[in-house]
Amino acid sequence: MESTRRTVAELVAERWGDRRPGLWCEERVLTHHEVAAGAAARAALLADLLPPGAEPHVGVLLDNTPEYPMWLGAAALAGAAVAGINPTRRGPELARDILHTECRTVITERAHLSLLTGLELPGVRLLLTDTEEYDDLLASYTGAEPDASRATPDDRLLLYFTSGSTGAPKAAICTQGRLAAAGRSLVGQFGVSRDDVHYVCMPMFHGNAVIADWAPALAAGAGVALRRRFSASGFLADVRTYGATYFTYVGRAVQYVLATEERADDRDNPLRLGFGTEAGAVDAAAFERRFGVRLVEGYGSSEGGAAVQWSPGTPCGAVGRAAPGLAVLDPETREECPPAVFDAAGRLLNGAESIGELVNRGPNPFEGYWRNPGAEAERRHDGWYWTGDLFYRDADDYLYFAGRTDDRLRVDGENLAAAMIENILARYEGAAAVAVYAVPDPVTGDQVMATVAGSFDPVGFADFLAAQPDLGTKMAPRFVRVVERMPVTATNKIHRAGLRKEGFRCADPVWWRPPGEGSYRRLTREDAEGPLVSTRGPA
Repeated sequence: MESTRRTVAELVAERWGDRRPGLWCEERVLTHHEVAAGAAARAALLADLLPPGAEPHVGVLLDNTPEYPMWLGAAALAGAAVAGINPTRRGPELARDILHTECRTVITERAHLSLLTGLELPGVRLLLTDTEEYDDLLASYTGAEPDASRATPDDRLLLYFTSGSTGAPKAAICTQGRLAAAGRSLVGQFGVSRDDVHYVCMPMFHGNAVIADWAPALAAGAGVALRRRFSASGFLADVRTYGATYFTYVGRAVQYVLATEERADDRDNPLRLGFGTEAGAVDAAAFERRFGVRLVEGYGSSEGGAAVQWSPGTPCGAVGRAAPGLAVLDPETREECPPAVFDAAGRLLNGAESIGELVNRGPNPFEGYWRNPGAEAERRHDGWYWTGDLFYRDADDYLYFAGRTDDRLRVDGENLAAAMIENILARYEGAAAVAVYAVPDPVTGDQVMATVAGSFDPVGFADFLAAQPDLGTKMAPRFVRVVERMPVTATNKIHRAGLRKEGFRCADPVWWRPPGEGSYRRLTREDAEGPLVSTRGPA
């Protein structure tokens, strides 16, 4: 395919001479030409900054400002790679991310300088984008023009961190060829044109914003509107101000927008599409009813090893139909899981058997992790790519997301998927958000714990559980933590690792269902410190 032979550098260079408005951020407006010129100047600067023999990597620790896409373009033109640095990381963990990716230069701003103060970063130079010194430095390169001839499709362009519930984040590699191909694929899938404006409100250190939002805009010559940091209250105002037609989301972002006060003119907006993951069918339907905008739930492993595309006719709740090579396997037996069985209301009845790990047994574009062969081996074994994500499929081969393999629970010898239980608990009227995860059983395996954001009535909750026909006997939460607001990561995903770590010994109110009982009562300190005996079989 043509897209696999293209480079991001070529896409950047194609905008040279394009005088249409192309980049909006707060009060600032740049033309496509100005963005390309800015990328060219920074590419020339980067070439002089890189020490001989050093890896061509530059760390970018910025909010979503015009500097971010210009440094992405600069790295592409220079045949270099950007390591997106997460500003929620702290101390030695932050230093580790920079040193692990061998960044000799870090592009940042004064707002983030305190994060780097005092860190051991030998040989690392900092450039502050909002200083006169930086402006003076760039001034020497303002005559540079974009030259795409130095770049190849196999050049590394992104080192973006992914992580599970344990261990240090892994830096996934994305080449220019893969990013250009991803952008052009989404252009074709969603009919992106030069007249579209892509609203980038997810953080650009994360693959979602760059791969699913910025890349298709660049490939189509569409405009880009930036939000420094995601704001639910500012979402609709930004969309209207910038004339945004497309946006991407991750995690709970859609839920936060829905939580803002409704207005009679909510449908008066230029959006035509939202693309992302983990919004959930209920919130997606509510978003379309309120704003008149269809949300398309897609799936692509962060590392690029597997993808599922939505297509017309995809059932409600499904991500899309399994492409050749994709299978849902039992990770222990390596056998395919049986198709899902649903009741008349569409509720999954055989989750314990049908939920397994999504595996790509065909060709895939996974390009590895930077300096992490052990993590690569976990992804590639038996000659296949293991996504680390749980799915189930129906009889027509449509796939349904069921969470991460880290989110699997084993209760009384039965494997359960947290996402399946969450979908049931989300029906509880008082729940604004729900997270389900495992806490250790004092004998063996796990017990089910849930965190509920919103109001909680222990009697009403127990009655609610008893009325759910698809809630298996092992699924009812033993513990329920009640919070005002669900803790989330910088990318608006539920902070499951933190919830699991705190368990039921936390500062928030926790209700529990003692063994052998069907009702919930407040967990006391004596309860928490005592021998919590697990229930064997139905409670």
